[in-house]
Amino acid sequence: MISVSEWQKIGMGIMGFGIFFILFGILLYFDSVLMAFGNILFLCGLSFIIGLRRTFGFFFQRHKLKGTSFFLGGVIIVLLRWPLLGMALETYGFINLFRGFFPVAFGFLGSNIPFLGLLFQRLQGTSSMV
Repeated sequence: MISVSEWQKIGMGIMGFGIFFILFGILLYFDSVLMAFGNILFLCGLSFIIGLRRTFGFFFQRHKLKGTSFFLGGVIIVLLRWPLLGMALETYGFINLFRGFFPVAFGFLGSNIPFLGLLFQRLQGTSSMV
């Protein structure tokens, strides 16, 4: 079993609050202050979970620079109070950054939550070799 340090637990809480504030800011018609606060909390929580060196290593890999520039550019645009454009840039950057993680996450969710497993199988189609 993987042990989770106290710093990582704090990071999960901070990251959860960041996601909450981003979603609450979107719910309140793209409130730029809530979204900016959520972005800052999200990035701080990520740094607590995996550490500063790994965070910088993840974001500034050569093949991820495009996603990083869009994601961090979107954060800056949200901080400058252009929330719609900033969130569009962040979303594009987020998809580019975490593209390799989505199949793993969907596989994990599909194997642990029965309803999602059936949904993912139907969305995948019947592409069997038989």
